[in-house]
Amino acid sequence: MSNTPRIKLLAIDDDPQSLELVSEALSDNGLNILIAGDPEAGLELVRREHPEIVLSDIVMPKMNGMELLSRILEIDPATDVILMTAHYSTEAAVEAIKKGACDYLTKPISLPVLRERIEKLATDARRRQRASQLDDELMDTCQFEGMVGRSPLMWEMFGQIRRVAPHYRACAVTGPTGTGKELVAHALHKLSQASGPMVVCNCSAVVETLFESELFGHVRGAFTGATTDKMGLFEYAHGGTLFLDEIGDMPLATQAKLLRVLQNQEVTRVGSLRARQVDVRVVAATNHDLRTQIAEKHFREDLYYRLSMVEIKTPALADRKEDLPLLERFFIQKFAAQYKKPVESLTPRAQILLARHSWPGNVRELENVIGHACMLATGEAIDVADLPQYMRQGVAPAPAAPVNPEGELSFDDQERRVIEQALDRAGGNQVHAARLLGITRDKLRYKIKKHNLR
Repeated sequence: MSNTPRIKLLAIDDDPQSLELVSEALSDNGLNILIAGDPEAGLELVRREHPEIVLSDIVMPKMNGMELLSRILEIDPATDVILMTAHYSTEAAVEAIKKGACDYLTKPISLPVLRERIEKLATDARRRQRASQLDDELMDTCQFEGMVGRSPLMWEMFGQIRRVAPHYRACAVTGPTGTGKELVAHALHKLSQASGPMVVCNCSAVVETLFESELFGHVRGAFTGATTDKMGLFEYAHGGTLFLDEIGDMPLATQAKLLRVLQNQEVTRVGSLRARQVDVRVVAATNHDLRTQIAEKHFREDLYYRLSMVEIKTPALADRKEDLPLLERFFIQKFAAQYKKPVESLTPRAQILLARHSWPGNVRELENVIGHACMLATGEAIDVADLPQYMRQGVAPAPAAPVNPEGELSFDDQERRVIEQALDRAGGNQVHAARLLGITRDKLRYKIKKHNLR
């Protein structure tokens, strides 16, 4: 027997006899049937149980079926909702379908027809569950040293890393920004079985006058402020790997000295005459075209050939769109755990929007988009409204919210953004926003005042 959980069906009707009839008619379909005698109780069950299928009457006290439909889809856009009515009209049926209902049935309902419709929906739901399980299995298969991919480009890159790692002394990793060049460096270091540490130097962040001191070290008195001897990154990385990120930004004078270190495996500290032997593997990364920089006299040709004896290229996300669903799932799992939220998936319309995007920022941009969406999502599925504004409207990204000293959004910042999103989706209606958030209106008012929201 499969361990796949049973599909949940929620029936909402103020007529007890109708609920009993539905329960008996569908009892043999292998469903977990839930019932609610009024819309509010039904919404509470939707929030708590997340049924895959909801069967609801349209005419009920306090709330009609159309409003209930909208509320259900706000909680979980992936729910299949069937509306029932004793007063069929083409206009009402069209309106229901436009609002997101998957079917519209007339009372008294033919039980064979009901069973057939429910069975089709349940079969689709079971397929989605199975697809989700397969995606989890595929995720395990398609991860390689922190990278995710199943496209031919990624499999080729994974294979190249495996072959190169045990043997390389210097390696160039090239590709657009945000494609995971540092992850490649970490994989090379780990698979090389080097005994020493992996040390990272961001060449674009080092002051030009201090470059040589940073890489090779200095002795006391070598320059003003050099009050003690200092070990350079090459010595610190002895027995391991030195990752030179954005090497295209390294000054030409330093490039010449780096070339000598790569050739001789020895460094001389600034202000010293004694050379020191080092055993260091070097991984150099850049998003620049180094051949163009050579032609413009910004990069040494001899250093380029020394580094590019082994070159690994990281592909742009636009060139491996088939990896997008896997990457989405990977980041959803990551941020759901980080934010302690029950987010599990994307709605179909959110998936379509992400698939249409060109991803100029590559995997890093996707990670930021999914992180933003997971923070704002109020249900198990990320919907279009949870995505950044520029994704929804094609405009520039909004300024980032303030972060705490650790670089992550504080709880108050997260709470403020979630409340703003709910108010936006509710059109400023506080009652509606409170329902979206699953809190009372008084509690929402307190939080609005706390965060000085309008």
